[in-house]
Amino acid sequence: MSFGLERTGSGDGPEPRLTDLIEPGSLLEATPECLVVAQSDGRIVYANRHVEELTGFPREELVGNSIELLIAAELLDLPEGSRIEAMCRHARHAPIPIEAHVGTLDAPERLLVVALRDVTELQAGREARFEAEAKYRSLVEHIPAVVYLDPVDEDQNSIYVSPQVRDLIGIEPEVWLSDFTAWRNHVHADDIEGAWDEYQEAYTNHLPLNHEYRMVHEDGTVRWVLEQAFPIDDEQGNPWLIQGVIFDITERKSAEEQVTFLAYHDKLTGLPNRHLFEEMLEGAIARARRRDLGVGVLYLDLDNFKLVNDSLGHHAGDLLLAQLADRLRTCTRDTDLVARQGGDEFLILLGDMERGSDDPDRVDPSMQVAESVADRIREALEEPFDLAGTSFYASGSLGISLFPQDAQDAETLLKNADTAMYQSKKQEPGGHIVFATGGDDAMQRLSLTTRLREAVSQEHWVLHWQPIVEIETGKIESVEALVRWLDPNGGLVPPGEFIPLAEELGLIEAIGDWVIAELARQRAEWAASGLDLRVGFNLSPRQLWSAHLADKILAKLRVSDVDPSDVIVEITESTAMADPDRTLKILSDLHAWGFTLALDDFGTGYSSLARLKHMPVDVLKIDRAFVRDVHRDQSLASMVRAMIQLAQGLDMIPLAEGVETQQELEFLRGSGCRLAQGFLFSRPVPAEEIPPLVGRSLLPEIVAG
Repeated sequence: MSFGLERTGSGDGPEPRLTDLIEPGSLLEATPECLVVAQSDGRIVYANRHVEELTGFPREELVGNSIELLIAAELLDLPEGSRIEAMCRHARHAPIPIEAHVGTLDAPERLLVVALRDVTELQAGREARFEAEAKYRSLVEHIPAVVYLDPVDEDQNSIYVSPQVRDLIGIEPEVWLSDFTAWRNHVHADDIEGAWDEYQEAYTNHLPLNHEYRMVHEDGTVRWVLEQAFPIDDEQGNPWLIQGVIFDITERKSAEEQVTFLAYHDKLTGLPNRHLFEEMLEGAIARARRRDLGVGVLYLDLDNFKLVNDSLGHHAGDLLLAQLADRLRTCTRDTDLVARQGGDEFLILLGDMERGSDDPDRVDPSMQVAESVADRIREALEEPFDLAGTSFYASGSLGISLFPQDAQDAETLLKNADTAMYQSKKQEPGGHIVFATGGDDAMQRLSLTTRLREAVSQEHWVLHWQPIVEIETGKIESVEALVRWLDPNGGLVPPGEFIPLAEELGLIEAIGDWVIAELARQRAEWAASGLDLRVGFNLSPRQLWSAHLADKILAKLRVSDVDPSDVIVEITESTAMADPDRTLKILSDLHAWGFTLALDDFGTGYSSLARLKHMPVDVLKIDRAFVRDVHRDQSLASMVRAMIQLAQGLDMIPLAEGVETQQELEFLRGSGCRLAQGFLFSRPVPAEEIPPLVGRSLLPEIVAG
């Protein structure tokens, strides 16, 4: 399209042309604005030189053409004084963004006067600003924090807040911006004064702000926040705005609190740990000195905890410890402290106890309190623990030490309670013992522990063998291997003095492995000399629950070329019943390889007859507690007869343990018991003393004759 100039005219006489009214030197030419004049129908009648510069069209081409072809907008119907943005054509380039101001001129006819302004730079600035704002919003609205811009005047509303405020405290950004008290209304009541003082100090002293406080969500939950802000000055250097960021640090605070808690508490039970207990004990002793009061420490150790871990697994052990912690809390006063020392050991602090006179004939009130708590703990242990469906009866040994009677400081008080606990475990399992000043059990135990570890390392063991005899003939049917500690400094140590400690220290499995290897070697040696004799040994709970048990035993037997059919494997009834289903699987595996299986200490482990029926047990060993004095106690006699009949009914061989008198033997013979062992026939003896005993009757002469 090209712009052409069209002349217009009408009437009877000549009229002055419009262009004659506009001189090049007029104000329209002199103005710095781009001016276009059009008739009411839109045809351009004038354009000043600035229009030529703006559009690149000569004025001659513009005049006579419609203004709306030059400017892409409907200008004719706009009211006086309108201002619009539009695009203006250019002769050689792309359209130009302009701002058009519309005015009118009353001449012989109405004229439209349009002032054009190039807004290319303005639009570019707008676009740049829009892009910057979009980037800013994209940045601040996607970071995990609330961003705000505030005036320093506390009574004015915020200028900006990011949408994350909705997640932080549950209000819309519009609410924050319309209410200058929104922030203060959501700061925790205990923190508002300090947080506001720090906020004011920051902009007053022109300092950055960095502080932590709590905010309350609309739903009532409390959030910890970290606020960081800095002041923005105006052109005169005065505080003008504050730009800030608020981070939700609730998770971090919770983690810090958890770390602090765990530094002083046991994770499994939630009880205070040894560190906190010692601090509290120090404080209790200090108070007791000032007020002439007493302090007590009770040291509790479970007697059969390893059986739980070995038979039911560590998860069951954790359940037991957690339940025990709950029970211990109910056994103490509100002012007392229950703590977990570690493993299966617990500490109880009894503070601020009244003390009596120094009269030795009168019971000290603090002693009465300590023993009363000990009795409540014992009673609490009488109820079974539910270990994921398995009922388990636990007992614990307690040691008691009192201030100021037994010690003058926290360290000694703890050590003495520990010593008393081990005395209880040795002399009165399941009970409690009060520390006796002057005892040296702690040092003896330390020495025993050190020597026992060395014995395991150096294999300072020897096997003694106790015959198992046929009651009718008195001849040896088999022999049971019993381990002895060959202590270089103390001679032979019986198993009762070191086996419990070995189980506690986790050394029993190494000792058991040595027993199996030595048993196989001795069996092979006897066989080589022509002595065909079955041998037996007792599996510890830890061995029974070890992985691939049958493979381990068979590997040691193969070294000495011993057949499994020549070996009797014994487990105690309490071990078998700790996890009957698992025990059944293990015993079935051993039985399938040809081992003879014996259930030891029968009558002490709460056997279920229904489960016993399905266990592949060959020998039922009746515990010596039932055999002793059986000829004088009718109730014992009835129980032993029932056990013998039970064994026979289940196709098992009854074997009586601990037979020591002629009368016990006569009773067992008359009741149909087939096998027996005990001091009446032979004590456990070294291996070299067994061959002379084989082949002859071990019955006492009065019976043999």
